[in-house]
Amino acid sequence: MSVVERSKTQTAQQIANLKERPRGESLWGDALRRLRRNKAAVMGLLIIIISILGAFFADAIAPYDYKTQVRADNNAAPYWVTRIFPNMVPKEEGGYITITDKYPLGADALGRDLFSRIVYGSRVSLAVAFVGPVVSIIVGLLVGMIAGYVGGKVDNTLMRLVDIMYAFPTFLFIILLMAFFRASFTQVEQGTFAASVSELDASTGGMLFIFVGIGLTSWMQMARLVRGQVLSVREKEYIEAARSIGTRAPAIMRQHILPNILGPIIVAETLSIPQYISYEAFLSFIGLGVNPPTPSWGAMISEGAQVINTYPYQALFPAMALFLVMFAFNFLGDGLRDALDPRMRGVD
Repeated sequence: MSVVERSKTQTAQQIANLKERPRGESLWGDALRRLRRNKAAVMGLLIIIISILGAFFADAIAPYDYKTQVRADNNAAPYWVTRIFPNMVPKEEGGYITITDKYPLGADALGRDLFSRIVYGSRVSLAVAFVGPVVSIIVGLLVGMIAGYVGGKVDNTLMRLVDIMYAFPTFLFIILLMAFFRASFTQVEQGTFAASVSELDASTGGMLFIFVGIGLTSWMQMARLVRGQVLSVREKEYIEAARSIGTRAPAIMRQHILPNILGPIIVAETLSIPQYISYEAFLSFIGLGVNPPTPSWGAMISEGAQVINTYPYQALFPAMALFLVMFAFNFLGDGLRDALDPRMRGVD
């Protein structure tokens, strides 16, 4: 074989070896692979998906309407529930519990199916779980990116606004907001803007004011986080290169800064969702949440707490639903934090 032929053969082998090399994996692809290997995160995601499907198809899943009352079945329970709580003695055994298999988890004090109300109640909690982050990202991202990128007086003014709002305890601030909304929009003159807002709130079962209250307080932490992330990347070489070729500030923020700070934002908002759910549950627990008879897990826990000594299942089952969903988002958030950490790339 001649030198030329040998050189051609070696070149062909090198090209073949290059084609056989494995294709590189992107940061998001590597993060997805590690997220799939996190069993707790996958379990949390499955619980969230099941909850979303249950809320979306509540009309088909729930055996009864959430507001249907059967007074003859008030505080009734299936037999298996009485085996869990020894103090709940059936009437057939000399106790006070009405035994019926009509309701999978029993009925409340007004004879409403507890399982149906839990299924419908997931709509409220999950609506808050997604409305809160949407408002937080829209407002907090805008404020944080402008403050971090522009700097100077704009940064100082926006951050002082955030500091002023942070001066109020979040729970107390939301309670005051809800009390103000409830008092201001109960007795209004027909045909006014206030009357339209009141009707819209009533049509959503009282959820509108909850969305407003949580939305007004959810963006502050996001604004601080985004500002800090922008400050850490705005002087990077690729940002300077974009400026040097005349790229305008909005395009730099949208095309170069936002993609590089998206990971921490997603993780932070996922971990904040349980907090939004707890806000709604607490507001409903103290009577400032949804309007009856719209079911809410917080309101159901409050009603069940009044009879917890005699009918503990009425508080326990909605509390378990709330517990599962909140922990599912916590598990998913922890998994996303590990998966999107660039220091963990390539580590199983």
